[in-house]
Formats: sequence, structure tokens, C-alpha cells
Amino acid sequence: MEKIRALVTGASKGIGKATAERLLSEGYDVFSPSHSELDLSDEGSVRDFCGKHSDEYFGVIVNNAGINEINRIEDITDEEIYRTVNINLVSPMKLLRSFVPAMKAHRYGRIVNIGSIWGVVSKGGRTVYSATKHGIHGVTKTLAVELARDNILVNTVSPGFTMTELTRKNNTPTQIEEIGSEIPIGRLAQPDEIAGVVCWLAGSGNTYLTGQMITVDGGFTSK
Repeated sequence: MEKIRALVTGASKGIGKATAERLLSEGYDVFSPSHSELDLSDEGSVRDFCGKHSDEYFGVIVNNAGINEINRIEDITDEEIYRTVNINLVSPMKLLRSFVPAMKAHRYGRIVNIGSIWGVVSKGGRTVYSATKHGIHGVTKTLAVELARDNILVNTVSPGFTMTELTRKNNTPTQIEEIGSEIPIGRLAQPDEIAGVVCWLAGSGNTYLTGQMITVDGGFTSK
């Protein structure tokens, strides 16, 4: 049986890297484009990438790449708005527009969009980021309805606080401990714990679950 090909964006680190590695271990043929191959902030780069790979079939697409710039509303720049919306929302839609037709032709597809707890609850300084994460779940819900008859299942995974390289870079050990104390389970997630949920949704074992947001946050949004 031919390996299912999976496209995972933002797979150089963190949750994306853990997802790509897990898919590889489960026998998928994983394509994780580098930033030079696919710059989601650049309309031309996205257009060229889609054109170059227009005849390829990805049975799995994980829209993981994203950015989160934290600013109060009065300090948000136009550049921040356009860059964040392009990377987190517009470019993922363009990728799906290009590659869903092949899924439909093969009558099989699994799409996982990576959301965030800040698309479930909110916190100051996340105006643009939260808007994009609410938006990407809107994409999920619409495509789940639109593509269900083609055996294409679409879901959102919304991670909570996760122990990624960026988390370690931006927080001292004391701050990380304080964050963990706010989570009912008592600690941050490991990237592979998020990846496990993503890969189950992306796998052939998922035959019916679609249009859902799975929030993997150790109980944080249930408080």
C-alpha cells in the first residue's frame, strides 16, 4: 500500500516538529517545507509553492505554522495585522484551496488546523492572534460540512501552554513554574502530547469525527 503523504507547515520546531516526527514514525511520507520553500507571510511565495506542487496529492494537511505578537490594541501596527492574518489564516486557506481538489479526487483527506486556547478564552494583548485562531476554526467548521461527502474530515486542535523552545526562551524557570500552577493538571504540555492528538485526528482511525475543536490544555479553559 502506498504511503499517505502529509504536508505539515511550521515543522522546524515545537508542536510542528513533534507532529512531523510522529507522522514519520507512523509510516507517513511527510513533507515539511522550509521557510525558504514556503514563506506564509509572502503572497508570492505561497502562490509559487502551490503552483509548484499543484499536481501532488496530500492525504493529510496540518496547518501548524503561526505567529503570536503580543500588543495592546493601541500599539498594534498595520504590519502586525497583515503579517499575522496572512500567516495564521489567509495562507492556510490558500494552501487548502490548492490541495483539497486532489483530496476530493482520491475521496480521502484529513485536515487538522492548529488553533489555540486564545481562540477559546482570551487574554489582553492577543487581539490579532485571537482573531486568527477564531477564524481558523471557522474554516474548520465550514470545510467539515463542505467536504464530508468526499470523505475529508477537518478538525481544529487548540493547544494550551506547551513546553516548546519558544516557551523556554521567553520565560524563566520560575515563570514556567508559575504558569504550570495555573493549569489544573499542574504542568505545561509536552509537544508530543499535542502531536498525539493531531496525529490521531489525521489518521485513518478517525472515520467520523469532523468539524470539532479539541482543546488540549490540561483543563486550563475549564476553570
